[in-house]
Amino acid sequence: MHTKTSPLLPLILAIAAGALAPSSVAFAAKNATGKHAASKAAVPKKAASGKKSAAAANALPPLAAQVALADNAPALPAKAWLLMDYDSGQVLASANAEEALPPASLTKMMTSYIVEQALRSGKLKTTDLVSVSENAWCRGTSAESCMYLPLNSQATVIDILRGIIVQSGNDASKAIAEHMAGSEAGFAKLMNAEAQRLGMTKTTFVNPTGLPDPGHKSSATDLAILARAIIKDGSEYYPIYAEREFKYNGIKQGNRNALLYTDPTVDGLKTGHTAEAGYCLVTSAKRNDMRLITVILNTHSAQARADQSRELLGWGYSQFEKATPIQPNAVVATAKVGFGKADTVAAVLGAPWLLTVPRGQQVQTTVELKPGLEAPIAKGAVIGKVIATSNGKPVGEAPLVAQAEVERSGWLLRAWQHLLQLFGK
Repeated sequence: MHTKTSPLLPLILAIAAGALAPSSVAFAAKNATGKHAASKAAVPKKAASGKKSAAAANALPPLAAQVALADNAPALPAKAWLLMDYDSGQVLASANAEEALPPASLTKMMTSYIVEQALRSGKLKTTDLVSVSENAWCRGTSAESCMYLPLNSQATVIDILRGIIVQSGNDASKAIAEHMAGSEAGFAKLMNAEAQRLGMTKTTFVNPTGLPDPGHKSSATDLAILARAIIKDGSEYYPIYAEREFKYNGIKQGNRNALLYTDPTVDGLKTGHTAEAGYCLVTSAKRNDMRLITVILNTHSAQARADQSRELLGWGYSQFEKATPIQPNAVVATAKVGFGKADTVAAVLGAPWLLTVPRGQQVQTTVELKPGLEAPIAKGAVIGKVIATSNGKPVGEAPLVAQAEVERSGWLLRAWQHLLQLFGK
């Protein structure tokens, strides 16, 4: 999946120079307990230059936006890309966002999400010990990304979680899968159930790592939905996604998300790479009161996925702003109610409504109330929705709820109301 990155200082210097290039570190097994020693791989300048030329030659043609809520959306050389507003879940721009593609280590976002949910519910504790089986153990090659857990050792759940998120450890992902579900296949069932619950309609997980499998797929839209859930549901653990390095078993590895080193507003989420999936990146940034999520799938280099994510964020923050179409507690509409002690009920927003809209454009709203409302209606019950549009394009919607309770009328009054209905009054 990934090769082990070079030490942090050279990485930062490379990024500052605008030439972050993937590097590798070979690990050799030290003894039967799985201890490893890191050795820096020397890359000749000519070879590195050749790699860069080969990557450029393999670049896909720019993929223009198929959905764009503002002008001048970028065209990016990837198989799929997407920009989403975190608050509303509205897709601001995208291309090929529904195609099911290999997600590589972006898979581990679901693995970490399930761990975080288990921690929140009490099914797991941060101090629980996870055993490292021979199946989970990384054998010391540079062919895959590893946390380098020693064979037959134990690690705490919180260390495993950091190993998954920061180091993209296949061994950590397999170990927690076996700990929680008995096997990778059993854990994949949990992953798919969670994907279905979240509305990830183009996703099928076969394993917790993202290692290649013909049936293992996800889409840019689905991965953005997952990223939004991680940020929303796992606020206690989300700061881990911004950590630049993690040291375990004497081996320190840097986070492969290059934007964490160059953009202080970026605080997650995950990189991915296999030969089949290309270079992938899901990123989130928050500037002032606006959080945006980007997804890049199958581009030609680690530099390209960082540059394209940076370009998407720059376009998003330059083209959109926050707006409040309707103030909280304002009566949006009045709904008719049948067979109630009151004939109508006020419809209001169920929660404050903050939209991300194109800069300088007016927002219009339309109301849709549920037809045939009948008492009893509880206070806060959803009775309709309000839809916001800007420049003729939908930019969001919010539920409308009953401002007050409407009790059902007595039988005598109901009989009278039935008669009125029969005569069309």
